[in-house]
Amino acid sequence: MIEIKNVTKKFGDFTALNNLSMSVGDGSVYGLVGYNGAGKTTLLKIIAGVYKPDEGEVTINGRNTYTDSAARLDMFYVPDEIFFEAFSTIERMAKFYAGYYPSFSMETLDNLCNVFQLDKKARLNSFSKGMQRQAEMILGMSALPKVLLLDESFDGLDPQKRSIMNKMLVDYTAERECSVIISSHNLHEIADICDHMALINGKSIALDCSVDDISAHRCKFRLVFADDKSQADFEGLDIVRFKTDGKIVTLSVKGDPDTAEEKLRQMSPLLIERFPLTIEEIFLEEMEDTDYDFKEIFS
Repeated sequence: MIEIKNVTKKFGDFTALNNLSMSVGDGSVYGLVGYNGAGKTTLLKIIAGVYKPDEGEVTINGRNTYTDSAARLDMFYVPDEIFFEAFSTIERMAKFYAGYYPSFSMETLDNLCNVFQLDKKARLNSFSKGMQRQAEMILGMSALPKVLLLDESFDGLDPQKRSIMNKMLVDYTAERECSVIISSHNLHEIADICDHMALINGKSIALDCSVDDISAHRCKFRLVFADDKSQADFEGLDIVRFKTDGKIVTLSVKGDPDTAEEKLRQMSPLLIERFPLTIEEIFLEEMEDTDYDFKEIFS
């Protein structure tokens, strides 16, 4: 179990994360999404013990990941920017990691190199970006960690390799009861592989729930009334977004959709329509307002 408790991280006058808390259970593939600069990479580096939080702490099964070096032996962090020395090969890197991770498996390494058709004796700097990511993932899985941290690790992968990577992660998580955290800006990618998702917005967690529950607890309504309405007329609903166009009201709400619809019908609308929200729509609603008037900008 990964526990992130009231973590704050500052870089000079800039606050990257502010009082952030969340938890990731064993055997869970956890998606971390947010716009560029939202703090995803900073959070992963704090979990990995690379950065020290200014406030709060991160623990794995009760052990602090920054102060307890033994806790870091159970983790493998694959960063967004992959770096290998000039003459590095998968084989050389495997020997290096084997000296650090007691559980490193050369047999697993050989099997994964065969799956991804990578030459473990070839120089890594001759690989494409996607192949380098595959190599680092292979090394990470071969360390047999209890916690795997992946920062935009699907970038540069073709659809076939991405599909193989997805299946590999799901099977590994189930077999080893590993906790996986994947940082990505690709919502479809998160929805396809993760069982849980957290959205970082404004340096804190704006949304934290299972992927299956995201759409089940959010919906949009379009209503027509005989008279004009304001948001104040919709007391008792957890409204995320509200718009009016004359007597037409469009709103999205959190909570049970059936309960929300029942309350709206009690207001005697002339027409009521209900629509499910996609993950993309929910993501945009939780982010900052981006309703720009481009006609005004370009005039």
